[in-house]
Amino acid sequence: MRVDEMIRTVTRLVPPPAVSGRNGRGDDPGIALIIVLMAVSLISALGLALTLTTMAERTVAGTFGDGTEAFYAADAGIERAMQDLLPLLDWTDVLSGVVRSTFTDGVPAGVRRGPGGQLFDLSQATNTVRCGKAVCSNADLSASTEDRPWGSNNPVWQPYTYGRVDQLLPGGVNSELYLVVWVADDQAENDGDPLRDGGWPAGCDPGSDPACIDANPGRGILRMRARAFGPGGAQRTIDATVRRTDRVRLLSWRALR
Repeated sequence: MRVDEMIRTVTRLVPPPAVSGRNGRGDDPGIALIIVLMAVSLISALGLALTLTTMAERTVAGTFGDGTEAFYAADAGIERAMQDLLPLLDWTDVLSGVVRSTFTDGVPAGVRRGPGGQLFDLSQATNTVRCGKAVCSNADLSASTEDRPWGSNNPVWQPYTYGRVDQLLPGGVNSELYLVVWVADDQAENDGDPLRDGGWPAGCDPGSDPACIDANPGRGILRMRARAFGPGGAQRTIDATVRRTDRVRLLSWRALR
């Protein structure tokens, strides 16, 4: 409907004013024009609000979908890492970074292409997990903090399984996510060596006390942290603890916020 048609329609609907205008007539199209302009402004505001709401809902739905995809990718990373840990008789080489998963995309450091074509720095991501900084010193790794109160037994996370999620399965999947699974020594270890699994406890003297060799409660226990990085900054993280017996048994699993 054109503006002049709206004016005529509103003029018919709006009763004439009680006081005549300067021209002595009871109908004043100026009032109708004001009402029409107010109505057009209201309709425009409602249309804009509807557009913004639709865009916001679409963004929220996309973010939720990316987060859900990242969550399942992180969980799949835990499963893949457990499969690769199963045939290993000793996890010390895993903790020291000598042995890695069969699913990797090169050396466990440096920059690679991440979600949406963005650059992803695996070295920086690893240091962030280790000490909360982009670069970690030896003092940072062994410092006792609120998040890492174990001092010399603090976990030193090593990239174990890492690569693009679309390469994780033999047939491939349609995903832009990048997945990293770090492994580390269990914090219950008491040998003061986070790169060794189940060493002698600090101060152990096998000559005088042979039984102290076995007094390490963290022997055969490994921590895993899987994080999937999605487009737009979407991330999901899963922490797990596994024990090595005749198989790799899951002791704990939890999603981190």
